[in-house]
Amino acid sequence: MSTVNPRRWWALLVLATAQFMVIMDTSIIGVALPEMQRDLGFSQGDLQWVFNAYVIAFGGLLLLGGRLSDLLGARRIFVTGWTVLIAGSVVAAAATTAWVEVLGRAVQGVGGALIAPASMTLLMMLFSHDPRELGKALALYGAAAPAGGTAGVFLGGVFTEWASWPWVFIIYIPIGIATLLATGLLPAVAGRRGSVDVLGAVTVTAGLALAVFAVVRAPEIGWGAAQTVLELLTATVLLALFLAIQRSVRAPLMPLGVWRTPGLAPSNLAMTLLGAAWIPMWYFLNLYLQQVLGYGAFASGAALLPMTGLLMVFMTMITARLLGRFGPKPLIAGGLLVLAAGLLWLAAVEPTGTFVVDVLPASLMAALGMSLAYIPAMMAAMSGVPQEQAGLASGIVNTTYQVGSALGLAALTALATSQGADRLGDLPALTDGFSAAFLAAAGIAAAGGLLTALLMRGGGSASAEGAQEPTARPQDDSVNA
Repeated sequence: MSTVNPRRWWALLVLATAQFMVIMDTSIIGVALPEMQRDLGFSQGDLQWVFNAYVIAFGGLLLLGGRLSDLLGARRIFVTGWTVLIAGSVVAAAATTAWVEVLGRAVQGVGGALIAPASMTLLMMLFSHDPRELGKALALYGAAAPAGGTAGVFLGGVFTEWASWPWVFIIYIPIGIATLLATGLLPAVAGRRGSVDVLGAVTVTAGLALAVFAVVRAPEIGWGAAQTVLELLTATVLLALFLAIQRSVRAPLMPLGVWRTPGLAPSNLAMTLLGAAWIPMWYFLNLYLQQVLGYGAFASGAALLPMTGLLMVFMTMITARLLGRFGPKPLIAGGLLVLAAGLLWLAAVEPTGTFVVDVLPASLMAALGMSLAYIPAMMAAMSGVPQEQAGLASGIVNTTYQVGSALGLAALTALATSQGADRLGDLPALTDGFSAAFLAAAGIAAAGGLLTALLMRGGGSASAEGAQEPTARPQDDSVNA
């Protein structure tokens, strides 16, 4: 039996802070995007790289982060990740050109890719002695995500309106330093012998980045252009090579046998489509509020607070109870369909629309769908996975969500641009472009709900706490989970 850590709840606070900050990093920039666009010279189509540079680095390197956590020790990788995240924040805050800003965001993503799997490994080690405590810890850790999203939206508006957009990155420096000082609360975890699948990490990250780049560039040079076809073909080859490498190397980043775990594949598919629908909605809603309705940065952030507030309250107080009563399948499928309904409502936005009529009710419906689906999908992906593969399962589900986010945003940005979203100042054209993106996102979410209903097994009552019980015997604290 593993020794119960008497400081485990304080340690959870450190881990939840990390989750809070990693998620806030994706939301805090939203309301600052138009200011960054003007100051740094981003085009309307290239502006998404402020988001996607982070997401590609984060999603593409999560599996490597999990492997390094196994080999070098989770606390050491957690500390390294925060150091990298702080460095990326300094670069992003000091950027005076678009490419430096994108570089800083990518470095932040590398830091996040180290922090996230190390955090989950440490959490599993701290609480694996008691399934009930583990369920509560996972719920609190999961609640840090919507809390980070809420804080990011609000702080992004405050900093952009009354200070300047670099402050959305400067905020990470003092919080990061404070987190590093508190890492003494985390258990020291010995690494274990093994090799790092560098070639696997390079191929999967390069393949994802090239696929997103090709989709982003396609509207400018043509979907049938030789360059687009070559880039997409090369991306496909790189990702296929990654899978071949995972079959052949002794210590792969993603042992393919883990996919035999019941529920892992359909829950990851759901997370992919959830990210592909939710993140574009959040991105284009920010632009609609500021570029069509004429909201300032603070007003735009405040307009999104009801949506993010509902997310936080529902995830922390209601979703876990529903999960215990109904199980993950109906919540994931139903949540995705509710999200689709909210997005379909948003697709009816008007150039002369208002917040109360065009944004508030539709965004609340979309947030309700997200809050129903996200935590059940995360828990379904982790359920049934042996403790020693918890970090791997966490890395996979986070990767699929981030990959879905990046590819979804790239594809829907291309669609919106083709429908007029690049015509700044032309409110009808901008609205047509944003509406097309919302409509396509609704289709993605609806497909996710239907596929979950068809492919995921079960769906009966399951304890939200018991669902997290590791199938393997808890290991001694000297062994990395």
